[in-house]
Amino acid sequence: MPYSHNESRPSHDCTVAVVYARVSSTKQTKVGDGLNSQITRCSEFARMKGYDIVQTFTDDMSGSVLERPGMRDMLTFLKRYRKATQHVVIIDDISRLARGIETHLALRSSISEAGGLLESPSIEFGEDSDSQLVENLLAVVSQHQRQKNGEQVKNRMRARVLNGYWPFRAPLGYRSMARKGCGKVLVPHEPMASVVKECFEGFVSGRYGSQSEIHRYLESLPYFPRDGRGLIRFDRIRLMLENPIYAGMVHAPKWEVGIREGNHDGLISFETFKRATKKLNEKPVAPTRKDLHKDFVLRGFVKCADCGSSLTSCWAKGRSKKYPYYHCHNKICDSFGKSIKRASLEGDVENTIKSLAPKSSVLEAAREMFKVLWIRKQESLGTHIKALKAELVKCDTTVSQLLDRIVEADSARLVKSYEKKINGLEEDKLLIAERLRNQAKPAKTFEGGLRTALEFLLNPIKPYTSDDLQGKRMVLKLAFGAPLVYCRNGGLRTATPSMPFQVLQGLTAKLEGNCNGDYKMVGPEGLEPPTRPL
Repeated sequence: MPYSHNESRPSHDCTVAVVYARVSSTKQTKVGDGLNSQITRCSEFARMKGYDIVQTFTDDMSGSVLERPGMRDMLTFLKRYRKATQHVVIIDDISRLARGIETHLALRSSISEAGGLLESPSIEFGEDSDSQLVENLLAVVSQHQRQKNGEQVKNRMRARVLNGYWPFRAPLGYRSMARKGCGKVLVPHEPMASVVKECFEGFVSGRYGSQSEIHRYLESLPYFPRDGRGLIRFDRIRLMLENPIYAGMVHAPKWEVGIREGNHDGLISFETFKRATKKLNEKPVAPTRKDLHKDFVLRGFVKCADCGSSLTSCWAKGRSKKYPYYHCHNKICDSFGKSIKRASLEGDVENTIKSLAPKSSVLEAAREMFKVLWIRKQESLGTHIKALKAELVKCDTTVSQLLDRIVEADSARLVKSYEKKINGLEEDKLLIAERLRNQAKPAKTFEGGLRTALEFLLNPIKPYTSDDLQGKRMVLKLAFGAPLVYCRNGGLRTATPSMPFQVLQGLTAKLEGNCNGDYKMVGPEGLEPPTRPL
């Protein structure tokens, strides 16, 4: 059978040969010259033996893998021309054929059945018992070297994790950069670092009520990476929220390395991470609507006064155009299918939000009240730090006691239970240590921390009138302590303001009730329920 047009034709007086070369990974084909070095050595061996090389086959896979594209193509080539002539298969070394005794024997047999004759400049293959013994011994040694290299790599990577470094692929929001004396270290990578931070803080604060709302936010970002089908999977969001690396920690559960402080900067605090994972595992009170749209901001937030069901919405088709309406979808309700004009309902809600804004004089009084509370909080800081230190000592003592119990335990189940408790206590220690660092100095000044809150309290309608759907929904959650109730014939029922607006309304009543304007600050018992002393 003749050779195809793209294959070299051997002369009639020489033996034909093919070359097989292999490296362990795709990276080695780009970094280094392993394949070319093997091919050059095999070509030199062929010239010395007087062989004519007609084809070269390569692979970039582990030597323990049996199914390889290059090997498969070579076996197909050998079988195609088996009746015409026998081909010599040249490999640089026995380890280039395989890195395991079982894989080596299987490939050796396949090459022989395909009509190939295996040769190498490093070893002389033969069919006698002594040659096969040497060949099998070298294959076993090659397998041992592969296993040993794997163990060494694993041990080094595990040691890196123990020392607080991340030896794996950098997660979204980070990239690996070489640092003198440390090797590769994770550093934040924008804009993904800010996106990840927004997902965590928005989820914890309630700005995103569920993974669905995070998913909606990520889908709005054209630069956020998608999978092969152009989708953002919910599993990816969950894995991100469960990854402590974003809190500046590292861990390797498969190597029995628990969470510990890393040598990279976290995008969020460890406390934020713990709150996110806790919320992630909590049973949601109600499923988040997937059909939210800026055309109907109040969908799911306003309830029907007749039956208590959430109002839904739609566009109704008129003679010349479509009209937006809210309506009750409860079939047993008296208001079922009865339309409520969007402008009427949303107008009432906007007016209610505007009415929540207090007078500027009340905000000044509130500022003074909050300042008194801020000062009291700062004065009690020393006591709080002392309590945190005592809690840290208590955790250390408990860990030592559990370690002693592990030594004495004769049940694997008990040991596993103790280890689980120790891991939990170690995480508690990390959380307490972070709180101690944060308590040393306030993250913001009083004015800096209060400015944003007062801007919203003074003018809550401003962010609500923006085009941002998430911003509008956030204003509804911050302004009202419960869903709104709307009567089709009577309009919006009395709304329940959130706690900050309730406090300001109470303060307004006190100020307006004192005609002389001589008022006193509201004591802490007026803001919080009294607590019994410890």
